Amino acid sequence: MPSPFPGMDPWLELPGVFPDLHSSLIYLLREAINAELPDGYLATTTQLVWVDDELKREPDVAAYGPEHRPDGEVSGELFAEEGMVAVAADPIAEPWDEPYLEILSGDGDRLVTALEILSLANKRSGDNGRTSYLQKQNEFRLGNVNLVEIDLLRGGTHTTAIPLPRLRQVAPRYDYHVCVTVVGDPTRFEVKTFTLADRMPTIVIPLDPGVAPVKVSLQPLLDRAYDTGRYSRLARYSSKHPDPPLTPEQQAWAEGILREKGVLA
Repeated sequence: MPSPFPGMDPWLELPGVFPDLHSSLIYLLREAINAELPDGYLATTTQLVWVDDELKREPDVAAYGPEHRPDGEVSGELFAEEGMVAVAADPIAEPWDEPYLEILSGDGDRLVTALEILSLANKRSGDNGRTSYLQKQNEFRLGNVNLVEIDLLRGGTHTTAIPLPRLRQVAPRYDYHVCVTVVGDPTRFEVKTFTLADRMPTIVIPLDPGVAPVKVSLQPLLDRAYDTGRYSRLARYSSKHPDPPLTPEQQAWAEGILREKGVLA
């Protein structure tokens, strides 16, 4: 069964759920776009990679052999005899990657359009993931590459290419939005905003000048991801509140829907 909500489900924004939803939507979006692209184009996934100082990995000792020291290995006692003090090292920061989509020319040698679904790290102020994302965003805009950005997160720092004051001029009240930057005018943006009560929109994906764009509806992709990912279990509607919290009016609306659907008593 699909999400109980008509559009984006705010419980899917939870940190324990959204990363999986992000990946699911990327691959479903690739499938949907490839079904609509004209001859000469293809959509493929690629990775944005950065080192996240908050994502640490403890060494897996079991992967390196038994606990006993082989003959000849220097023990800590020998250092101590010379007055050296053992200091524990910080866990190792590891590279982190997130998928995004590229539409390439038929030979795969020219990037035409990039499609991003913003992640939690993309919108976390000061995070290496956000820094890397903004650098890549600028490269796309200055490199004659169309850019489609889908923001399904109410929280975090504004990150899409359109400046926040300009977005609020055209949409004073919104929860989510799509921002499209088209080749030829990096200072003009095509924007679609929507709220919790709205069904998710159809997005227009530009290709080369003179080539008709393709259109993909986001709502069926979310519905499919919700079913295949079993997000009804992960959302835990009865025991968790959305993160970030809803306004009192939104919370009352959401609880009413959940009761109507039999999710809450």
